[in-house]
Amino acid sequence: MAQLREAKKQRTRRAITDVAATLFLERGFDETTIADVAEAAGVAKMTVTNYFPRKEDLFFDMHDEVILGPARAFADRPDGVSVLDAVRAYYLRAAADRDRMLGLTDAATSRLIDRSPVLRARLREIFDHQEQALAVVLAEAVGESPDAFTPRLVAAQLTSVLRLLWGEAQRQVRAGTAEAELPATLERTARAAFARLEPSLDGYGVRHT
Repeated sequence: MAQLREAKKQRTRRAITDVAATLFLERGFDETTIADVAEAAGVAKMTVTNYFPRKEDLFFDMHDEVILGPARAFADRPDGVSVLDAVRAYYLRAAADRDRMLGLTDAATSRLIDRSPVLRARLREIFDHQEQALAVVLAEAVGESPDAFTPRLVAAQLTSVLRLLWGEAQRQVRAGTAEAELPATLERTARAAFARLEPSLDGYGVRHT
């Protein structure tokens, strides 16, 4: 029964986000209300807010995965892998899978983000939380306190690359780069970007058991 309830919740959640995406593209994000989404989805307004307390998270519905992805990749790294290696591998896997968490949207969605100060602010917040999440697990791994400077510095460097790569994906989408070419384009850019961090981060956070 619990599995059935969870499956039903996931179907409802997906139905709401699908309707919301359509309305946002048709009317604009700022012009669409939670009540509009609820009506179009055939659910109560409270149902929408129970799943998505903030309207922005109807749009960035995978924000938890974006925030926690690098931290989880580092926490799950095998022996001998540094934080740089773990985060780079995380990004390259996602790029190969054409994961939309990397900013691989369509051009209309990209323009919608660009036009909305609310969405741009939420995106900055998501990346700030991504940096904080990575800093916490990194500090624990190297045996320092959560507010220690070096783990926060390293997390800031790595997530700044991820943030810039997200922006580059959006730029490529708006420029009309063919969808089939995007993964390889982002892979080349990512490899070059992470390589620039190797002199200072190579070996940092390596797991030893």
